[in-house]
Amino acid sequence: MATHLFQKPGESVWYVRMILPPAVRHAFGGRTKLVKTTGTSNRAEAMDRRLPILALWKQEIQAAKDGKTASRDLWRQDLADKGTELSKQVDAGLLNAIKRPPKAKGGTEAEILARMAQLERDKASFLLEIQELEDAGATGLVEAMRQRLETPLPSVVDVVQEAAQVSRTVSVMLAERKYGLSPGEVEEAVVLTTFPSVYRPVSPITSRRLELFRAHRVKDGIATKTVDQQESKLEKLSAYLRDEGQPLTRKTIAAWLETLGLSSKTKAQYLLSGSTFWRWAVKHDPHWQDAYQGQDNPFTGQELPKLRGKAKAATARKAFTPEQIQGLYVVAKANGSQTLCDLIDLGAHTGCRVEELAQLTKESVVRVEGILSFKIEDSKTVAGIREIPVHPALLPTVERLIADSKDGYLLPSSAGNKYGIRSDSLSKAFGRLKTAQGYGKQHVFHSVRSMVVTLLLRGGVPGPTVANIVGHETGLVTFDIYDEGASPAQKLAALKVLSYTFE
Repeated sequence: MATHLFQKPGESVWYVRMILPPAVRHAFGGRTKLVKTTGTSNRAEAMDRRLPILALWKQEIQAAKDGKTASRDLWRQDLADKGTELSKQVDAGLLNAIKRPPKAKGGTEAEILARMAQLERDKASFLLEIQELEDAGATGLVEAMRQRLETPLPSVVDVVQEAAQVSRTVSVMLAERKYGLSPGEVEEAVVLTTFPSVYRPVSPITSRRLELFRAHRVKDGIATKTVDQQESKLEKLSAYLRDEGQPLTRKTIAAWLETLGLSSKTKAQYLLSGSTFWRWAVKHDPHWQDAYQGQDNPFTGQELPKLRGKAKAATARKAFTPEQIQGLYVVAKANGSQTLCDLIDLGAHTGCRVEELAQLTKESVVRVEGILSFKIEDSKTVAGIREIPVHPALLPTVERLIADSKDGYLLPSSAGNKYGIRSDSLSKAFGRLKTAQGYGKQHVFHSVRSMVVTLLLRGGVPGPTVANIVGHETGLVTFDIYDEGASPAQKLAALKVLSYTFE
């Protein structure tokens, strides 16, 4: 196994050496190897001191590789754009040369002197631009251009074409230096500047960028399900850009949204995912910063059709009525689905979200100030962490569920999905039940929660107490910050408003 240690002739001090991969040497100033002294002649000590040096070098090499991967298509886009612009300039120059051929030699002495002076000014201006390019890395360009300028060209057409070739050469040289192009990529660069139409843009939303974006979001504590959903939306956009050969612009995104055939609300979620990715890339990806410098976030400001009142009402979710939920209970019981019956019973007497019910365990049933209650220890909001008194009608059901539990949970579930959500199978079973009874998208299990809120309010329960029971914020500082909430006894009295016939 290589130690990366060596001693220079005539020296006792140990040095660390690492050969650089050819693909990243441009990032290290063209060096082929890295060398650093350990500062000691003791080999055992040098073995220890080399480790942090090697670790740092490996990080720098990996960063160079990542940069190469992230920017691998930037140079193609850059050169294709330059090639396209150059083609326009050449066409315009040739057209001008054909329409307005140069004047014959001769003329008055003043005219000749004026033309000579203009030529000298043009030459000086051109050499000044070339000098700037050489300062940027196009070594030896000034001398080469001086020699070309001293060689007379037979026609204006030749001058235009020669200038175009010089521009192509300079563009390739600068790209080679900036992006560290390989010999094969340099050959491709020459073709792109000459025939830019052969270039088909690839999506800048690459797999590598999505991988880094995902790692960043997970590190920030974003739920895995949310990250997966955002990544899926971005992958769809990336596929569209790749298939259509289109750049990432506001206009392209608008066209993509039109192809989705989704509601404005869902499209807004796609735009949010894209905007979140854009902000991350602008902040953390230097190659993205170079490619989109000065460009506004194209995901913001997109116009989406807005539903008017009547259309909103037609698509809004609706609360079940007591009669409807009792009817579903009867069907579930007739089908022999005791778990669905228990789910409906618990939901109708607590107003809990389906996952809150799925997470209830035997230990979740506790006494608070002497009143038997469900302790909700985790929820989507802070207000959702609460205690809900057990409705008297639920006591037999709760006692049976505790006695029958095989895994500690009150409600059995076939399995949690890949995000650890136990309610997945319960939600699907309820969905099949209500769909079979003719209920559409406006009625879901959350409609049970809406029903409970409606019944409590219509039963005269104060709004803040209803919020305490179902785990809502009121939006008022007095109740959300300073108020400790309704007592268990008050909440139990409020829940007794709920009355159903589950048989």
